[in-house]
Amino acid sequence: MAEGDGRVKFYGVVLVSAGGGGHRHRHRERRSSQSLGGGELSDSNPRKMFVFGDSYVDTGNNRKPVAKSWQYPYGITFPGKPTGRFSDGRVLTDYLAKYLKVKSPIPYKWRKVGLGQLKYGMNFAYGGTGVFETFVMSPNMSTQIDFLHQLIGESTFTGQDLQSSVALVSLAGNDYNVYQATNGSAQGWQPFITKVVNQLEVNLRRIHGLGVPKIVVTALEPLGCLPSTTVASSFQQCNATQNLLVNFHNVLLQQSVAKLNTEVKDPSASTFILLDLYSSFMAALNNKGDHLGNVKFENPMKPCCMGISSEYACGSVGANGEKKYTICDDPGAAFFWDEVHPTQYGWFAVYSALQANLKQL
Repeated sequence: MAEGDGRVKFYGVVLVSAGGGGHRHRHRERRSSQSLGGGELSDSNPRKMFVFGDSYVDTGNNRKPVAKSWQYPYGITFPGKPTGRFSDGRVLTDYLAKYLKVKSPIPYKWRKVGLGQLKYGMNFAYGGTGVFETFVMSPNMSTQIDFLHQLIGESTFTGQDLQSSVALVSLAGNDYNVYQATNGSAQGWQPFITKVVNQLEVNLRRIHGLGVPKIVVTALEPLGCLPSTTVASSFQQCNATQNLLVNFHNVLLQQSVAKLNTEVKDPSASTFILLDLYSSFMAALNNKGDHLGNVKFENPMKPCCMGISSEYACGSVGANGEKKYTICDDPGAAFFWDEVHPTQYGWFAVYSALQANLKQL
């Protein structure tokens, strides 16, 4: 993210310590509103989820214990320990599963030890990935789709399974992080964004071609408002230049989704559904939106968990095991958990703002 030098950076390091406090009672009240009951759909209407993308939807595929999502304090709100989610608790996948009344699908990594959970689908997402290769040694979105294709070939999932499924596809900006870090030129941003969206369109068409009838894809969140950027203004101001690039991405993606919907056999039905993360993030950050109720975040762009200096991130420990990060007193009063990921309650606020989008499912 931008660090005060005028350049556009899509990811960065949080530089200051976290504050907070005095909100424990309200956090207890909020937790009850976020609880995810079970509740499968009836046998006459089965539903599975297949998930592709990055850390906004990953529920445990990244390498254990290397990925920070497997390190304390990740998972402290739910279930009380790290589970591979990049948050203090639940993420977008869990809330969409709640909406569909199915359990959150098992991560691909655990498929051989969780055979009983295959009836809910599978999560192929890996934190840090994109449509192209990124800095992490994890499969990009094309390879994730290959995994599903392979499981279909092995009859792990049948055509009937796919016919009653929904796909969730997340692209939260890792490709742009790579472009920036590899000295991408300012004039090259729009061509590169076009390249990314074009590849995402190819991926969406391919998932549908495998037999998934409903595909939900996320618009890009306001990258200029993530704590890794707003640290430059003491978490007070978004980077407008960066958000202009995000809006360019989202306009192209909206056009791609519209084009894909014209290609399907029943153009009256929304096969491809765009989840407007940009507007839902901004509604939560600005404490606005009819669906958000009494949601209020004090200093919403300031993360709950931060490294004690630019050398460290949330979850970092020293050579002797000493904590190199701080945690706010009440994660339920914070929208962001770390420098780029929302808290469980942040995702709950986003999910609440997305209700109009979800009615298309």
